[in-house]
Amino acid sequence: MNRAVEPQLNISKKLLRVAGKTNVNFKLIGEGDKVLVGLSGGKDSLALIHILKYMQRHAPFKFEFEACTINYGMPEENYAHLVEHCKKYNIRHTVYNTNIYEISNETIRENSSFCSYFSRMRRGALYTFAQENGFTKVALGHHFDDAVESFFMNIFYNGTMRAMSPIYKTERGFHLIRPLIEAREKQLRAFARENNLQTIGDEACPAMLKDVKMPHARASTKLWLEGLERDNPRVFKMIRASFKHIHDDTFLDPKRWIRDDYIST
Repeated sequence: MNRAVEPQLNISKKLLRVAGKTNVNFKLIGEGDKVLVGLSGGKDSLALIHILKYMQRHAPFKFEFEACTINYGMPEENYAHLVEHCKKYNIRHTVYNTNIYEISNETIRENSSFCSYFSRMRRGALYTFAQENGFTKVALGHHFDDAVESFFMNIFYNGTMRAMSPIYKTERGFHLIRPLIEAREKQLRAFARENNLQTIGDEACPAMLKDVKMPHARASTKLWLEGLERDNPRVFKMIRASFKHIHDDTFLDPKRWIRDDYIST
């Protein structure tokens, strides 16, 4: 008897190539890995679970993955459509209940920026679920636009040169991975649009229910980068190249000088 064919979404060959090449170059997922995917319901995390589902069918190695949605404990928080979506496409999925929203009422001052707080708390809850259930890696849906925005935000607002690593080991012992880190946001937006996906946006953020200052740094940086790309369509290609050709001995950090008599041109 033939097995029933699982339903599949349309994923562009280019997006699959990008994700596959990133996995090979940075050795993100391999034989025997058990991967937990943070599923917010946005376009990025939805694309990620379907790309990993594709990888499961076609990769020359075996791995497991499961999606996890963090429930903040907000009034009228509902992820029923995400549960049904994962069931339809045979993707293991857990809604992990927390009291993050209740805790925030006591730990954050009004008129403060809540976004970084909820991001840290969500990540911590995801890590806890991963640790309790034996996952070897946690996967997030950050893309290349996120990495570029973070790079310039760190320069403009923090005085550091830092982007987003494709993979790093957390203090809890497992690895955090970003399989979409070389994909463009517009590719993920096209994926959601072409498959008519119901996506969750900022309306699901607990900060929307608070009297808070909305973050401006990322929005301003995104607009600035969009302007650069309109003027120079190759700008993201050049930034991508620069991320891979780093001459760190040319900056003003004495620890990175090669030797006293070194002359840079």
